[in-house]
Amino acid sequence: MSIALLIFVATIAASLAGLYARPAIIEASLFRPYWFLRRRQYATILTSGFVHADLPHLIFNMVTFYFFAFPLEKQIGSLRFALLYFLGLVVSDLGTWFKHRNDQRYASLGASGAISAVLFAAIVYFPWMKLFIIPIPLPIPAPLFGVAYVAYSWWSAKQARGRINHDAHLGGALFGVLFVALTDPAAFANLLEWIGS
Repeated sequence: MSIALLIFVATIAASLAGLYARPAIIEASLFRPYWFLRRRQYATILTSGFVHADLPHLIFNMVTFYFFAFPLEKQIGSLRFALLYFLGLVVSDLGTWFKHRNDQRYASLGASGAISAVLFAAIVYFPWMKLFIIPIPLPIPAPLFGVAYVAYSWWSAKQARGRINHDAHLGGALFGVLFVALTDPAAFANLLEWIGS
């Protein structure tokens, strides 16, 4: 069974259920840095990655996941993909915890950190990959999409709107590249060679 498919289905199902059927699902899943250690809400560092703030947030993340996660899982195998995804989710939230650990009001959600890790790991393996996104009529090179993804996240983090954890994008991106560099140095070397050619 594909781990990427399980994550894809579970994230869509949990998000839609929380958005349209039981809002308590989202409230229970939120990552609250202030209470993470104080109330031992350890599970929320994972559960927050399966719920989203609204439908556009869900669609944006799942479209990105769809284009990059499935080919990446085929390339690196299900076990390594699962490690990348869930460690990316946790590592990308560590900066959020540190930044907001004394803010009782802050809460965040979304799979953005993990998806950013997947996106950038996939770019290491497939730097020549291109994708089509409606309504843009031209193919977008994967590295350009990755840079735009992080730039948008950085800008959005400055706006600080809603509960979307934009800060996690950059941490996830860095983790994705580091994960490949540590677990498959040859692939990372190939990327550097491709950049230099």
